[in-house]
Amino acid sequence: MNNLNDPPRWNIEPDPRGGAAPGAADGNQWNYALLVPMLGLAAFRWIWSRESQKEILTVKAQYSQDMSTVSSELEAKYRETLTENRRAAAFLELELEKEKQRVQGYKQALISQSTQLMEERKQLQQERELLEQEKKRLVESGAAGAVLHHALQRENNWHERASATLRQLEELLVERQSAYCSLFLPREQRLEMEKNILVKIVKEPIGGDVDLETDVKDIFKNDNYCASTMNMDKRKNGKLMWLYLKYWQLQVTVQKHQRAESTILGAQSQSHLK
Repeated sequence: MNNLNDPPRWNIEPDPRGGAAPGAADGNQWNYALLVPMLGLAAFRWIWSRESQKEILTVKAQYSQDMSTVSSELEAKYRETLTENRRAAAFLELELEKEKQRVQGYKQALISQSTQLMEERKQLQQERELLEQEKKRLVESGAAGAVLHHALQRENNWHERASATLRQLEELLVERQSAYCSLFLPREQRLEMEKNILVKIVKEPIGGDVDLETDVKDIFKNDNYCASTMNMDKRKNGKLMWLYLKYWQLQVTVQKHQRAESTILGAQSQSHLK
């Protein structure tokens, strides 16, 4: 067994007998051979660590620079977008104010037209009552009854033809206004519709003092009212055209009674002369 107090002699110690231990020189050579790679490895690790640290610092600096550039670009784009949005908002507010003023003007015009129509209707009612009284008196006179009946029948026929023409014109104007409000129909198609309407008015006049051509041109020029984009009822489009249609119908009715009244008064004058 080994004695702990007397450890074995290693080959790195000299021989107590004065001679070198066998293999001592070889052992030193092996120790130096192991030391050199370890020193090389340590030097490589030190150099690698230093280079890695430099690369890390370079990457951090590049990252900071890139982030700074991106932040500057984003801030510039944000300010530019904010400026454009403010400019667009100001423009929209101005357009909205213009539309409000335009709508207010239309409301004023509609109120004025409605008041005028009410006055004309009231006057028409009064003239109708007077005409009925005159008709009764002439019918009772006997001889003028046939003349009165013929005059009224002739004016009724004219009134029916004029009313039918106005109904056809109403349908054409409804289709034209629908084309004006459509987002899909081309402008050329609407202009062709307007041309056909004007040609029809010239070829088939209703007579009297109704100037359809001038009024219809005014509709084409100024009636730009459209209902909402989700609207499916064509008759909800337009404002000015409906005022003109009521006005034309009222004119036709008034002229019917005025022409009948003129015929009756003429017959009455002839009766008095006889």
